[in-house]
Amino acid sequence: MPNDFNQPVIEEFRANHGRVGGWFEGARLVLLTTTGARSGRPHTTPVGYYPDGDGRILVIASAAGAPRHPAWYHNLLAHPRVTVESGVFTYEADATVLEGEERDRAFARAVEADSGWADYQAKTSRVIPVVALDEVPGPPHVNAKSMGEAIKVVHDMFRRELGLIRKEIAESGTATGLGTQLRVNCLAVCQGLHNHHTGEDTMLFPMLADRHPELAPVVARLQREHVRIAALLADLKEVVSGDTADPGHVLREVERLTDELEAHLVYEEEQLVPLLDA
Repeated sequence: MPNDFNQPVIEEFRANHGRVGGWFEGARLVLLTTTGARSGRPHTTPVGYYPDGDGRILVIASAAGAPRHPAWYHNLLAHPRVTVESGVFTYEADATVLEGEERDRAFARAVEADSGWADYQAKTSRVIPVVALDEVPGPPHVNAKSMGEAIKVVHDMFRRELGLIRKEIAESGTATGLGTQLRVNCLAVCQGLHNHHTGEDTMLFPMLADRHPELAPVVARLQREHVRIAALLADLKEVVSGDTADPGHVLREVERLTDELEAHLVYEEEQLVPLLDA
């Protein structure tokens, strides 16, 4: 897309930690920065993505069904190391173009989630590429100016993702089993929450307990809530992992998790954010 379309989206995305309106409102979106195949200069493009588990996301070089691949695709063929901005995190990733059956399965998952991808494929004679972006090991950069803000933006990321999952399940209906991509979305948010709480339990909470002994009751409550949420995550994963997962059952588990998690996040923000930002 031309730069005069992309630039306002990029600015809105960065200003609002990944939230945008207009054409991309409610979509899973990242900013993908590639190195120009010819110029060697960085180029940033908003692209939709799908979770794929284990620190990997998938992006699709549809160009809305245009006869040629988008420029960002040619760039990453020449320079596979890219930068990804999720709105909350910025990290380096390695790009791999999926081939054969792996590509076809991934594209079928995308079509199952949004039939518009099939419409794009029908408009062009080229096989629309699917690209996997694997996060390079190492701590990502949190797009926040303070530790308190970092907690809030990470929490909002989980709120937004669970909201999207609830909406997607509700719109999928209950006549058939849970869609493959929806299953991956649920498992990805479960893993993300597990990683986030593990980080708090092993780093943030011990640091706070050491520096602020008066916070002991708060930290103890937050740790108890982590155990409770871990049990809810295990329940959700078990329901989702079944071969014939019922969307209605999954939605109830997601809503149960969302209610418990929201109360936990609100309490943590009330107790910790002012202290961390003091």
